[in-house]
Parts: sequence; C-alpha cells; structure tokens
Amino acid sequence: MFSDTHFHFKMMTTERGVNGVEVLSTMAARNCFFGLDIGTHCDDLAEREACVEKAIAGICDSGLAARTRSFMYFTAGIWPDLGAIHDRENQMKILRQSIEAAQTDGEQDTLHRRIVAVGECGLDHHWNPSGEDGRCESDFDKETYKGERELFEAQLELAQELKLPVIVHSRDAFDDTLDCLKNVGYDKGIIHCYSYGIEEARAFLDRGWYIAFGGAVTYNKKAKLEAVKELLRFVPSDRFLCETDAPYLAPVPLRGTVNTPVNVEHVYNFIAEVRGMSPEELSILVDENIKRLFGI
Repeated sequence: MFSDTHFHFKMMTTERGVNGVEVLSTMAARNCFFGLDIGTHCDDLAEREACVEKAIAGICDSGLAARTRSFMYFTAGIWPDLGAIHDRENQMKILRQSIEAAQTDGEQDTLHRRIVAVGECGLDHHWNPSGEDGRCESDFDKETYKGERELFEAQLELAQELKLPVIVHSRDAFDDTLDCLKNVGYDKGIIHCYSYGIEEARAFLDRGWYIAFGGAVTYNKKAKLEAVKELLRFVPSDRFLCETDAPYLAPVPLRGTVNTPVNVEHVYNFIAEVRGMSPEELSILVDENIKRLFGI
C-alpha cells in the first residue's frame, strides 16, 4: 500500500542490524508501489544493485520476489562530502560511466536500466563535527564552497542531458541551492527530506519541484508543531511526496532506532491526519505523483 520515495538499501546491511530480505518481503507483502535505492557515491551503483539482487534472491516466496523486483528502482549521484567536492571532475566522469553502463547492460527483466533519477546531490551547510558526516564550517573555505556548488550544478546538467529528475539534498543552504537551480535552469525532481519553511517551499514549488517529507516531521516540539502542520497543508497535492531516508530519521514512535522503509507507514499516518485524509488516500496521491515524476 505504501510508497517509499527514498530507500537507501546499501546502508541497510547486517552491521546495522537490519535484515534486507525481511524488509523487502514486508514491502512486497504490503503491495508497495515504488522503492527507490538512492546513490551517494560516484561508483556505488553496481554494488547497490548487487545488494538488492542478493536480497531478492533470499526471498523464498517467488511471488513476493517478483513483486519486489517490479517496484525497485535506482538513482546514481554524488553527495557533497569533502572528498567528492575536491575530486569533482574525476568523480563526475565515473558517475556518467556508471549510469551509461547500467542503462546499456543486462536484460530488461533485471534491475539494470532502472535508473530513474540523478542524485542525491546538492548542498549541505549543517555543521556537525561529531556527526556521521563530520562536517565542519572551518573545512568550507571559499574554494570548497565554490567546488560544492560546481559539483551540484554538474549533476543538474547531467540530469538535464539525460532527461532525468534530480533528488536534491539541501540542508541549511536554501539561498545557495536556489541560486544553483537558477544558474542551470533545470527544475525537475524532488527536494528531499524538506527542512525549510513555507516561503522556501513556495520558491521551490514555483520552479516546478516536488517536496518530500520524512520522519523528521513527526519530531517537532509543541512550539513548532503548528508551523509544521501549516507547511504540510500548504504543499499542493500534485507536488507532495513521503519518504523514509533509511537508515536515518526513524519516525515517532521509533525515533532513535535504525530506520527502514517499512516504517514509512508512521509518516503516512501522521501526515494524513494533518491533511485531513486517510493514509490510503495519501498513498494513492503519492503514487500518482511518482508515476508522473518518474514516468513509470
């Protein structure tokens, strides 16, 4: 029943205590319409495809295995870590080669050729030295800021060339993100894990972007809750998406645990109540938006 527009399968490995076979089987049993395995490194596509293939092979029920294969799609992109920023020209070459290889290799009934977007890519100016990404403001000198923008714009241009949507990561970087979008002039895709307000949403929506919400919308304290609800009601139905961002941002009541796409039902339940509709109605709405955006 539930769609999931942001499914990081590569991260859902045994070291995180997550059984990929069980997760995919549960998604298939729920008649999941769309699962998206999103890339973050220039050369991770083949590895992620193999990981999903292995998990599907581990599903004993042949019907569920076939259903899983039918809803799994992939993206390929470069998240703006420091190494990627400073090696951007080489990494863009590898990314292009990776996408071209996937689109020309394999049979139609395999997971190859199921590249439906470029990303995730974008800008991140959230400084969290003790976090998993170790991001420090002191690392972002003038040249690094410039390089981060160039890496993002190069992926926007690649998506434009390939006529693919883009999965955009934008954190504490609204002005720069909007500026890059304007520079390239390509506006097709998702602002994922949306973390800004209504006015910023309006700017993205006016340019044609879809807005995706994940588990973080369930976190807000009472003082900020009404603003979040206003935002969730503001985004029009034809641009609205729900997501998980697994293994991060597990929704309430699972906050603090390793997230999986199975948990997206909590996101749907919360948002549906805010928007005055049933979770089933919201799921149908999201499925229609996915069909239109990704052409499936």
